[in-house]
Amino acid sequence: MDPIIRFRLGFPATATWRTACGAVLSVAALAWPSVPLSQPVGLPNMGAASAAELSPRLERQLGDAIMMQGRRDPTYIHDLDLTQYLNEMGQKLVRHASGQAPDILLFGVRDPSINAFAMPGGYIGIHSGLFTSVESESELAGVTAHEIGHVAQRHIARGLTQQAQNSSIMMASMAAALLAALAGSVDLAQGVAVFGQAAAIDRQLGFSRDAEREADRAGFDMLRKAGYDPAGMAQMFQRLMNSSRLNEGMGGGAYASTHPLSIQRMSDIQNRMSQMAPSSHVSSDDFWYLRAKLRVLQALDAQSRRLVMQQLQQEAQSLSGTRQHAAWFGLAVEALRRKQGDEAEGWLNKLTEARQDTPYAAGLRIELAQLRGQDEQAVALARAAVQRWPQRQALQLALAEALYATQHFQELERLVASQDPGLLEREPRFRQLQAQAQDAQGNLSASRRTMAEFYIMTGAYPAAVSQLHQARAVTDDFYVQSQIDTRIRQVQELMDSEKRLREQFG
Repeated sequence: MDPIIRFRLGFPATATWRTACGAVLSVAALAWPSVPLSQPVGLPNMGAASAAELSPRLERQLGDAIMMQGRRDPTYIHDLDLTQYLNEMGQKLVRHASGQAPDILLFGVRDPSINAFAMPGGYIGIHSGLFTSVESESELAGVTAHEIGHVAQRHIARGLTQQAQNSSIMMASMAAALLAALAGSVDLAQGVAVFGQAAAIDRQLGFSRDAEREADRAGFDMLRKAGYDPAGMAQMFQRLMNSSRLNEGMGGGAYASTHPLSIQRMSDIQNRMSQMAPSSHVSSDDFWYLRAKLRVLQALDAQSRRLVMQQLQQEAQSLSGTRQHAAWFGLAVEALRRKQGDEAEGWLNKLTEARQDTPYAAGLRIELAQLRGQDEQAVALARAAVQRWPQRQALQLALAEALYATQHFQELERLVASQDPGLLEREPRFRQLQAQAQDAQGNLSASRRTMAEFYIMTGAYPAAVSQLHQARAVTDDFYVQSQIDTRIRQVQELMDSEKRLREQFG
């Protein structure tokens, strides 16, 4: 079963699904029929976005509810380097979106399949397999821009509100999958999604083609205006088509009949490119370093890990410049993963000798010190790294972890207080560390209140209410008690809102 069905209302790229729908390789919304529910269903034409019954506010509530479950999924990649990179790319693109700029948030999914998908509320997932398969930053940006195009055109909202034109089987499936996701029932969400989507796939394809073309064109404009090479989108199409032909023996031949407009879509992009002056874009160092890291992180079994090591070692010997440095970095990541500190240090020293002192290498050196039990050294390294690269969110979190390990609790609290509120909302670990530091210092009421915020961010509302009641019980301060009472009412309102959401889609 495709693991990301746990937090998306979409078409799972499972073996059963591939057999039923005739798709072997899936890139949501880009070329394959196995697409997530980000794609609208059943409409004969695009229509006006204003006609959608699902308001942006309700759509965001849906996305928030699913993501709260998704962040607890083992395939969700908790890596601030990756999240920051994807969202900086997304913001660079969305600034050039036509009409009202959508509010988006990108995240990574540990899955070797080539896939990307959009969810309600502007959430966009990028599979590690997509990131590691592209050959340039512009290709990755092309897929991202396409997904942003779906968000900007409100394709998700249109799909979710077209009950009259769509199959009742599809709508029942979607509602049941949503309810299961909100309730945290993974197995239920998987079971109801697969069969309901399979029954409605043929009815969806006609509209999907229109949605894909619209997202192609919106994404192409964003890609070009943001300074990426627009050829990246066409190159990605070609790569996907080649993959389809290579997999024809496993059912990929159905691709030609189920999605015959992919060649026309690529031709449309190429025609647009022919009317423009040639452009180029050099992939950033961040792209190559993160690509190497994800190659390691998505290799979960022994055979895959050996293969990745062999590939990285070959690249370390045959390549030069940034790509060679990225290979050294990837080998250091793999060595640390195996807790081979000396081996990891050897690869990191190569970066230092090449004068490639990057924030990625700095983060690994902090991990290396912690592996060796050198906690104060880890703090010193983290402080220096944050001072040199203050905008790097992963280094901020690494410093917070190191400060907690060495019981520098007051400095930890100051560090958390200095973070951008948006980062604290996206990364609950900061609040968890803060609560633990407060508890260690005997500040029980503050600790319980902070832990309640952690639970709210992860969707565990009953646990948050429990923490708030505990916080109220250990303080005699009337002003603080009033604040806690207000927060309890707010959390209860969140719980009521989620209940109404279930009822509306049930």
